[in-house]
Amino acid sequence: MMRVLVPLVVLLPLLGAGLALMLGRMRRVQPVVSIGALSATTAVSSVLLWHVDTYGAVVIQVGGWEAPWGITLFVDRFAAIMLLVSAVILLGVLVYAVGQGIADGNRETPVTIFHPTYLMLATGLMVAFSTGDLFNLYVGFEILLGSSYVLLTLGGTGARIRAGVTYVVMSLVSSVFFLSAIAMIYGATGTVNMAQLAVRLGELPAHTALLLHVMLLLGFAIKAALFPMSFWLPDSYPTAPAPVTAVFAGLLTKVGVYAIVRTETLLFPNSAPGGNLTMPLMWVALATMVVGILGAAVQADIKRLLSFTLVSHIGYMIFGVALGTQLGLNSTVYYVVHHITVQTTLFLAVGLVERVGGTTSISRLSGLLKRAPLVAVLFFIPALNLGGIPPFSGFLGKAGLLVAGAQVGGWEVWVVIGGAVATSLLTLYALMRVWNMAFWRSRAEVEAGYRSRYIDTLVENPDAELPDGTQATTPRLMVAATAGLVVLTLALTVAAGPLFALGDRTAVEIADHDAVVTAVVGDAHGE
Repeated sequence: MMRVLVPLVVLLPLLGAGLALMLGRMRRVQPVVSIGALSATTAVSSVLLWHVDTYGAVVIQVGGWEAPWGITLFVDRFAAIMLLVSAVILLGVLVYAVGQGIADGNRETPVTIFHPTYLMLATGLMVAFSTGDLFNLYVGFEILLGSSYVLLTLGGTGARIRAGVTYVVMSLVSSVFFLSAIAMIYGATGTVNMAQLAVRLGELPAHTALLLHVMLLLGFAIKAALFPMSFWLPDSYPTAPAPVTAVFAGLLTKVGVYAIVRTETLLFPNSAPGGNLTMPLMWVALATMVVGILGAAVQADIKRLLSFTLVSHIGYMIFGVALGTQLGLNSTVYYVVHHITVQTTLFLAVGLVERVGGTTSISRLSGLLKRAPLVAVLFFIPALNLGGIPPFSGFLGKAGLLVAGAQVGGWEVWVVIGGAVATSLLTLYALMRVWNMAFWRSRAEVEAGYRSRYIDTLVENPDAELPDGTQATTPRLMVAATAGLVVLTLALTVAAGPLFALGDRTAVEIADHDAVVTAVVGDAHGE
């Protein structure tokens, strides 16, 4: 019976997208359909995680075609965690978007287009996290690409179209690397089933396996926004509507991280030919952390600042993957969940800041603590969390990764640990700079500097009205959705013990190469 739940997590948002498209002229019904579909997906994902954690991984051979001939759906603890977290985040952001649409008359997120496209994005995520073969993973990536391009360019402004072009070009480059790798892997092994590849890739010559390994990592590194292939992200995400930016920041890069985890633990473990890329991954993790946070520290726009912090914190996850130890993988799983939740929440909070202050430029914002104290709290808590202040989940996840690194030792690892600590401190500096200027600073200080930039205008016309896009409204549904996710970020701290215990079981399962192979293709290992 539980096996039915695996395809259901894909079918529910897919059917919801079709129904939302059919009901395009019924604008009040579309949100009900979308929220219903994602609520059902969340419920199914919850049951699936409980079942997988209690009874073990679930494998479905679609259409009754045995592996490797048919499409394999495979959900273990890691996949189930990603499915549940994705469903919860998608649902929370959707509620926020509905509130924004009601308040703004759907200028930013046209209902007819937004809801079916958003559900297709959810479908792509569910496919990517539940698949057991490389080509189906590629299909999930392409569903994400098409859906995300539409969402990124909603409204059709010049800035959004330019950002969409950059995003599409980089996504297509990633797809070319990935599809080329799939073709080469199939040519070398005769299969794209990941469990069977786990056996056959180990039989290839080391230089061939290394080439295939690098090709896969290049494709996934662009998706995950790893340095030096992360330049596209800060220019693409901030231009989109607040809910779109939030869901992109929280989830899309994590698909790349998820694929890298699978590549490094199942397809190319360190013991396999061409599999030991620990040191290159370490240096990439360090560069991603440091370059990303240095970019964040000099930004004057909050959305761009958060986009750079998004890049930098991907480095923590890759560090855990590179360590490859049980504690390293455990902390990586926890940190992925933490970062999805906190980063999404921060972008939603910034959407509220933009409504109250009329801008996301910290040079123009001021006095928000007094004018909108609830918005201030909704920003402050996840900001401290992302900065790694104890006892929040950001601190716990980073502490786990640093302890895992200290256990491995070696000067290279200690250099990365130093970079990780510096990144955490600079993250806190960048976010507290936003807090000081946007929330703590008085309005008079801003006006003095702002009027000085318009001195020529004021000389000609002392009574001239200077630009001021401030708004007083913060729709309750948007505030409620953001507050709900803030509570969820706090729950990650309160429930850290059980979550780390689940992560420990997940890490053991991820590293158990033979168990995955046996579960999918049997004791014969696909021979």
